[in-house]
This record gives sequence, C-alpha cells and structure tokens, in this order.
Amino acid sequence: MKEFSIGGLKISVPIIQGGMGVGISLSGLASAVANEGGVGVISSAGLGLLYRDFSKDYLEASIEGLKEELRKAKEKTRGIVGVNIMAAMTNFEDMVRTSIQEKADIIFAGAGLPLDLPKFLNTDSITRLVPIVSSGKAARLIAAKWKARYDYLPDAFVVEGPKAGGHLGFKNEQITDEGHSLEKLVPEVVNEANELMLKYKKNIPVIAAGGIYSGDDAYQIMKLGASGVQLGSRFVTTEECDASSGFKDAYVQATEDTIQIIQSPVGMPGRAIYNSFIDKVKQGLKSPKSCPFQCIKSCKVEKSPYCIINALYQAYKGNMKNGYAFAGSNAFRADKINKVKDVFADLRSGFEKALHSDKSIFK
Repeated sequence: MKEFSIGGLKISVPIIQGGMGVGISLSGLASAVANEGGVGVISSAGLGLLYRDFSKDYLEASIEGLKEELRKAKEKTRGIVGVNIMAAMTNFEDMVRTSIQEKADIIFAGAGLPLDLPKFLNTDSITRLVPIVSSGKAARLIAAKWKARYDYLPDAFVVEGPKAGGHLGFKNEQITDEGHSLEKLVPEVVNEANELMLKYKKNIPVIAAGGIYSGDDAYQIMKLGASGVQLGSRFVTTEECDASSGFKDAYVQATEDTIQIIQSPVGMPGRAIYNSFIDKVKQGLKSPKSCPFQCIKSCKVEKSPYCIINALYQAYKGNMKNGYAFAGSNAFRADKINKVKDVFADLRSGFEKALHSDKSIFK
C-alpha cells in the first residue's frame, strides 16, 4: 500500500476513515486511525447535541464541540486529522470556518456541491480542501468553479459510490445500476483529475469510497487508478470508535438482508440497518412534534416522519428503539470488535495477498 499526498500532506498509509455522524467518528476514532498512518476524520454532524452542556443554542454548541474534538484529537496524535462537513447542513459555514481556524488538516465536504468552499481560506490557512463527489461531472464542475472564482483547485477528490452507508448522492434507481457503480465512477473521476493535472500541473489524487471493507477490496479499486480508499463501516466495530457498545452491536448482529435502503426525511435515500424504529416509520407511527435544530437545509418538519438528527443521536447512545444505525453495504461482514491497529494490519495483509495473487496470474 503506497503512500500518497494530499496538498503536500504525506499520507503514509492510503487509508482514510470516513466521517460518520452523529457522534460515531470523533476524536477517539480519528486519532487512532491517524496514529496508524491513515487519515482520521471527525464528523461535524450533530455536535450541537453532543455538546449542549456548552450552550443551549445548537449552532453555538456545534462550534464549541468541533473545537473541543479537534483539540482532543491533537492531544492524542501527531498524525493527520480531518473534518467531514456536509454542504447540506445549515451550519456548514460555521463548521468550515471553525475547522480552518482550528487548523484541521483537511476538510472533506459532501452531501451537496461545496462550490464556495475555498472562499473561507485565509492567506495563512493550512487546511486542505477535498470535495466528495458521486460522478466525474460533479468533479469537473467543482474544479471549474473553484478555479474561476478563487484560483484554487481541489487537493483531492473522494468519489463515493452507491454502496456507502448513510445518505447517498444517487437516485433510488441508480443505487443498483452498474453504470453508477464505484468501479465505473473511479476511472471517470481519475480522468478528470488527470485532465486537471495536465492543464494546471497540480496532482489531485482520487480516493475511492463506498462498500470497501477488505484489503482485497482496496486493491481491486486502486487498480482502477485510485490513490487511496476511504472506509467507514469497517472502523465502527473497533474499540476506539466513539459510538456506544449498543451501536457497535447492531453492526455485529447485522445480516446482509437487514442492511437496506431507506428514505431519509432530508429527501435522500440512505443505507441503514433495519430495526424496529425503521419498521414503525414504515407503518406511519412516527411523527416529529417540532424541529428544534434546523440542522439540514432540505429537511421539512411538516413532512418529516421523524427528526433524523435525534434518531441518529439516540443510536449513537445505544438507544436503538428510538433510532437506527447507518451502515455500508458490507457492514454485515463484522463479527467482533477489534482494535484499529488490528484493522490496519488486516487491510495491509489482504492488500498484499491480492497484489501477489494478481502478479502470479502473469507468471
């Protein structure tokens, strides 16, 4: 597994831990991944709930929570720590400004097109900017807008396929369409990155995400041109993951059949582990009384069957009767709780085995 660079930052192991909210990837998991040479990622989603002791105001508590998580991560590691920020969040700008101010190494921005992300940088900013895209077209659009408006190009692209957990950047009919598979998308985005390199002389690595679970998975997708891989679900079932034991147990107990596509209140399809909460939603038994957070721009409380951020928060605490766990398509492969260090060792071993097996074909 070769090292690569994001905006001059050397990543010694090409593994990025996906940002998972609410509260699933905070400083604990992010610092553990960073200590192994990968990129640890703090999720900014829902921090106002986790840090409401700081302030009764959700937006203010979110800012303080992000500052605190970045501070704690820096105390635990000298490795690379980024922040995942959804463009669909109402406090997107606050989270971006805070990440840059607190000198986060990288911002990973998805769940929408972050067309104005570079405008928040200052002349002394050190934070690298990495958009998360679901097509070559989106990568091309973002790069063109950033270059024209701010004379800035992405430091990398994360291309996320339809096998990812959580909210998906695809229509329901595209999720099972081979034309939108990660194997099809990676070469598209790599081609866009190569075009930018030829035109502007800037190397822009592509990171593949969505359904990647093993070292063999990583090898097969990196053969298509990806410089690194992003894994989320694989890191949930680790001791260092910031989620409760109840949340992790949902992964260990999951089967392939229980990982299903649901319709989120924010208007996007998502992948989650089916449980009694989701079943009640299907039966029409859930309904929010109010929206105290206004956390997602596209969420309409009058049409929402439940408050998604509260459901995810309840799941984070292990209260699965009042929430559910987002999960990638291969999350069911987890059978026990491991250490992050052991996950890295297994990924390396699987990658090397796949590499040597591939080479043997041509002998």
